[in-house]
Amino acid sequence: MTSTPAPWALLALALVAAVLVALLAAVATALLARWDGASVPAALLRAGGAFGATLTLVAALLALFLQGSA
Repeated sequence: MTSTPAPWALLALALVAAVLVALLAAVATALLARWDGASVPAALLRAGGAFGATLTLVAALLALFLQGSA
């Protein structure tokens, strides 16, 4: 007997993965900005921009993938 996961469970897992990828990009951006000599507020501002941009890109790719598979 095989069981397939619920579609909402796969979507939730994909969204969690997208947030983790965006968080990783934000942390890397903040560390690189601080290493470059930026102040803490400037590094956090850059990290926020990287988080938002990465999450937008990954969510758009996820939506494109899900639209193609439906």
